[in-house]
Amino acid sequence: MQIDVKKCSKVVLDAAFLIGLIVLTFYFLFKDRSISEIIDAIHNSDGRWLLLAIVFVGVFICGESVIMKYLFKVLGTRIKLLRCIKYSFVGFFFSSVTPSATGGQPMQLVYMKKDKYRFSESCLVLLIITIGYKAALVLMSGVFFVLQGNFIFEHLNSVIYILIYGLIVNIAFISFLLVLIFHDALTEKMICGVAAILSFLHIARDKEKMQTKMLSRMQPYREGAAYLRTHQGVFFHVLWMSVVQRTALFLVTWCVYRSFGLHGISAIQIVALQTIISLSVDMLPLPGGVGASEKSFEIMFGTIFGEILVIPGMVLSRGISYYFLVLVTGLGTAVAHFSGRVKKIKKNKYR
Repeated sequence: MQIDVKKCSKVVLDAAFLIGLIVLTFYFLFKDRSISEIIDAIHNSDGRWLLLAIVFVGVFICGESVIMKYLFKVLGTRIKLLRCIKYSFVGFFFSSVTPSATGGQPMQLVYMKKDKYRFSESCLVLLIITIGYKAALVLMSGVFFVLQGNFIFEHLNSVIYILIYGLIVNIAFISFLLVLIFHDALTEKMICGVAAILSFLHIARDKEKMQTKMLSRMQPYREGAAYLRTHQGVFFHVLWMSVVQRTALFLVTWCVYRSFGLHGISAIQIVALQTIISLSVDMLPLPGGVGASEKSFEIMFGTIFGEILVIPGMVLSRGISYYFLVLVTGLGTAVAHFSGRVKKIKKNKYR
């Protein structure tokens, strides 16, 4: 068995960066606080609410699987839900440990290809999921600013600067995807423009070759775009399912809030603040928004949890919605990887 040294080195560097970021984050958050008080507060929380929070994480993971199964069915391909859950585990794990969640979908495509699904079809499914996932976040943020605007601005404080960045980048990303779907000519011009810039910067040696390569890479997405133009109802189904999926994850914070016996702030208000945090850090070049998410939580939920409980609340909320998610999906990905290798070895053995 050959080992790809370059790929292994990248994995090690990404892992080291993530671990270093986590260590620094919790060092600065805990340095002026009593660790024993934080542990006591967590120990005294109501485990029933925390169990419900874990259930919501499960709904979040399986939510994508349900969307994925629905899209494959619409495209005329039968696929088991368990296989979709495998792809969700792979996607969430690699998204959680790579900057700006860039590693998830490429790895999902790798596993789909191994399972003999057509590349163009897999690209289309993941393209629709991506647009729905991003659009759901922007839509929810807009709705909450209308319904809970005063409450949100009371708790934003310095997070507003990251929010502006997150809003601009997310809208730009969704706009690019919409251009990809509805304007073939403009998409081609944009690709040619990027190739020209790369050539000018001497990143690409041959501009024409780069243009051809980029256009060929975009072909599956353009085929997917053509499908979406004539099946817009499919996207709206994905959008509302993505809203439910996102809401499930954001309810983790509400469960943590209730686990401390706290009252007075509604689930909608908690979800509204958590939506704004997610929008703010979603496109930051940090794995899982580590550092930015924790600090934003401390700032925005400081008066809601109180000075004593805000850090224990952050530890439980992020612990369940991110670190627990990474652990579970990482284990699931490892099982999927090694079971695949075992099947391959058995297949080769009995040839």
